[in-house]
Amino acid sequence: MQFKINRDHFSSGLQQVLNVVGTRATMPILSNVLIESTEEGIALTTTNLDLGIRCNIQAVVTEPGGITLPVRKLATIVRELPNLEVNFESSKNHQSKITSGGSLFRIMGIAKDEFPPLPTFSDKHVFLFKQSELATMLKYVSYAQSGDETRYIMNGVYFNFEEDKLTLAATDGRRLAVTSIKMEIGENNMGHLILPAKTVIEVERLLGQGDEVKIAFNERQVSFEINTDDEEGDNGLIGSIELISKVVEGNYPNYHQVIPKEIEQ
Repeated sequence: MQFKINRDHFSSGLQQVLNVVGTRATMPILSNVLIESTEEGIALTTTNLDLGIRCNIQAVVTEPGGITLPVRKLATIVRELPNLEVNFESSKNHQSKITSGGSLFRIMGIAKDEFPPLPTFSDKHVFLFKQSELATMLKYVSYAQSGDETRYIMNGVYFNFEEDKLTLAATDGRRLAVTSIKMEIGENNMGHLILPAKTVIEVERLLGQGDEVKIAFNERQVSFEINTDDEEGDNGLIGSIELISKVVEGNYPNYHQVIPKEIEQ
């Protein structure tokens, strides 16, 4: 694989996918970013098996292919390159060469075939939102989610799509935050999910880069397709950022029981 890319665009793309990678990955491949060539540029993908993310970056691809490289090491190198123009080349022995100005770096990687693919699933429920609306709702409730791993069912934000409204709720057993927004929800499209706390952090970080976000989910997984609207090409992002996560399995506590039906003045 061979391509030419803007240093700042490359660095921006790596920062989008870096947070998903844990500091203590159970397998070496989970510390790597998958780099693949596309028609318009390159795709960057990382995963920790519970959460995965993919974004597309502008680049001039002269030779298609793919490779995985240690994402933290690569991000550090790219950030410190001297020139804006960066040339990237990978060989069949999984070694990559990065050149910029008078700098040259060689990094050993792992074959892309060993990288676990992001899950694909049938969309049982699909909804479209304004990014600003979802960001505001998460801000109102995410602070109340539990950090106690023994109470895993509360380690996240509860999404409930029913009765022509979306309700978000979070609780740690001592405090409760609930917010709702009216929206059209067909009878066949009603559903609910518990979004894990780690995923909540990533969604909050990514929102605000564009206008719309699409949420699709089933009983076990959820995806967020976050539009980037980079019309000026400032960060090099193309299209949407895709975030796919497992959901917390189980029944969320009946928080309605602790909400007073009447408030004394």
